[in-house]
Amino acid sequence: MVDDTASERKPARSPFHRAWPVALVACLTIVAAAAFAGMPGVLTGPLHTEYGWSRGMIGTAASVNMVVYGLIAPFAAALMDRFGIRRVALAALGTIVVGAGLTTVMTTSWQLTLYWGLLIGAGTGSLAMTFAATVTNNWFVERRGLVIGVLTGASAFGQLVFLPALAWIVDHQGWRPALVTLMLTAGVMVVLVALVVRDHPADLGRRPYGSPVFVERPRADRGAARRTVEVLLSSVRDRRFWLLAGAFAVCGATTNGLMWTHFVPAARDHGMDVAVAAALVSTIGVFALVGTVLSGWLTDRVDPRALLVVYYVGRGALLAVLPALFGPEAGASMVGFVVLFGLLDVATVPPTILLCHRTFGADGAIVFGWVNAVHQVGAGAMAVFGGFTRDVAGGYGPVWLMAAALCGVAVLLVITMPRGTDGPADEEFAAARDGEGARA
Repeated sequence: MVDDTASERKPARSPFHRAWPVALVACLTIVAAAAFAGMPGVLTGPLHTEYGWSRGMIGTAASVNMVVYGLIAPFAAALMDRFGIRRVALAALGTIVVGAGLTTVMTTSWQLTLYWGLLIGAGTGSLAMTFAATVTNNWFVERRGLVIGVLTGASAFGQLVFLPALAWIVDHQGWRPALVTLMLTAGVMVVLVALVVRDHPADLGRRPYGSPVFVERPRADRGAARRTVEVLLSSVRDRRFWLLAGAFAVCGATTNGLMWTHFVPAARDHGMDVAVAAALVSTIGVFALVGTVLSGWLTDRVDPRALLVVYYVGRGALLAVLPALFGPEAGASMVGFVVLFGLLDVATVPPTILLCHRTFGADGAIVFGWVNAVHQVGAGAMAVFGGFTRDVAGGYGPVWLMAAALCGVAVLLVITMPRGTDGPADEEFAAARDGEGARA
């Protein structure tokens, strides 16, 4: 008797694997969502001028955005397991459109915190690194490091594509048309996700890319929120979780919380044109994409802990010299800074994701979601600290030096991290492969 189930069917052969179009649309979705991350730096001046809100108050809204962004991620990973990647992505994009639309008609600072902080934070957080990790884990067996590098690099690339144009729109048309531009972009992505993205290769009778065996779609977990909390309660008892999370919090503080939020206002304080400062942040995005793809390639071949040590040492050194590089013009030294910082900006993500996967196995994506939540808490804390430091001290000088010192702390955390072992997911795959070979 032949059991005609999905797990027994021979998938149709195709010269072009469906995993690649899915990854491409996921990449574009991340790019569109990431464009919102760079906006607080561009909006700080116009909002301060129009409403008279302090930079600390605006930084608080940005901080709420980053914290919600981080806290929603692990639940988004579990919801993707329960309801599928496509449904969660469509809901997240819809939330972004609503939040951006409401922000254009706000009149008080609490509305900025609610619309930008809560709604856009929740939407973009659902389309961030855990989204990238889930798409990669579902659709790829081979090239995982490379794909996760490209998808996480897409976050920085989003700023490359949008930030200079958005800065120009803000300068010449106002900040509201810039937000409308982002709304329309998110609307386009709704259509592409609906047409192209599918939750799992098994839905189409296909194997994951590079898999020698057919992989059934995992059974949906109806207790998505419960599982997310259970994974957290289990992982926090593991010392390795706190080492990963602590180092990644420093990553968030020194990228999202500092460079993405305060670099443009700091450059403006030194007489640099806002459009030029935004172009420098975009240059960071260009090289962040290159650095992250390279990091993903290296992560498949080199101990990820060693990579993290190199990345944090380099980032700390760059932040320590940054105050001396600011001026009214973007000279060669500043261009050199943004190139090097870009190469290290998001390079920490592929090795961190791989360490979560190796250490926590099948729960790796959700664990990384919680690690990313701590990353965003670090980012939010630095966004607030930077804003209030500027209001009180009249400059950002102490902020850069503190960030450099934090990178040293991250190095110490990574050095004490034990080597990750192959997780249960890898063992299950090896068993399935061996079983397939035996049946053949």
